[in-house]
Amino acid sequence: MDTRQAEYAIAVADELSFTRAAQRVNAVQSTVSAGIRALERELGTELFERDQRGVRVTAAGEAVLPALRELAEAEARARTAADPRGELRGELRIGVFSSVSYMAIPRVVGAFHRSHPLVDLRLRASSAGSMRLAEDVRRGRLDLSLFGLPASAAPGLAAHRLVTTPYVALLPVGHERARHTSVSLRELAAERFVDAPVGFGNRNVLDAAFGARNIVRDVAVEATETASIPAYVAAGLGVALLPEALTPPGGDVVRVSLSDPIEWEFNVVTRRSPGPATTALLQELLAAYATS
Repeated sequence: MDTRQAEYAIAVADELSFTRAAQRVNAVQSTVSAGIRALERELGTELFERDQRGVRVTAAGEAVLPALRELAEAEARARTAADPRGELRGELRIGVFSSVSYMAIPRVVGAFHRSHPLVDLRLRASSAGSMRLAEDVRRGRLDLSLFGLPASAAPGLAAHRLVTTPYVALLPVGHERARHTSVSLRELAAERFVDAPVGFGNRNVLDAAFGARNIVRDVAVEATETASIPAYVAAGLGVALLPEALTPPGGDVVRVSLSDPIEWEFNVVTRRSPGPATTALLQELLAAYATS
């Protein structure tokens, strides 16, 4: 089996577009299409459905893709082993949160790119939160992903703790509790909340914390980007609870400690046997947070 054909199939599966896949693998679209057809003939099954609505992976394609990814990773390992300088190469697909500009992630990934220019980095943000990112790692669509839930929420994957950080309350300026040194969850029970949608790490952790106290809260505003939550709070649309490490600097809000401590685990998840490039980036992320 031609590993270039496997690369084409992986790109089409990830992009769900022959045009974008061709751009990604630096080939013309007709070459990618011909390579996919040849691979399908060799395997005796269709990997993709193509119609006016777009491109979809077939059930057979979903079954075959993990093996194709392993083939591509094996080729990258072989090329790395054959390189007298041992330079890492291959593709590394990273799942990130939509708001990471104020975290260490861009700095670490940028340094990794400069150190390993032969690794093709692909960063993907999910609009569905940590659970979807973990599922993409589990299904082989991502090699490594940020994960805003405890390790126990990612069965079948390896979870690597980067940092644990406490939650703080974000209150509008002028709020009756803005001058307090701390506030409890029960004191905030009657407030309208700004939070992430269900499925995001932040929402799941807080729903569990309030549920443990038999408190049903009113989430009036759902925001997929953490960086936008303080703006909604500042506008008086509700209060919010965010991990301190995810609280953007500045903003017209007041940060108050919680008297009911809640901790947020910031993890990275990978498959149990990650490739060399994934392992190298993971080590750099762990080192960065160990010294921060």
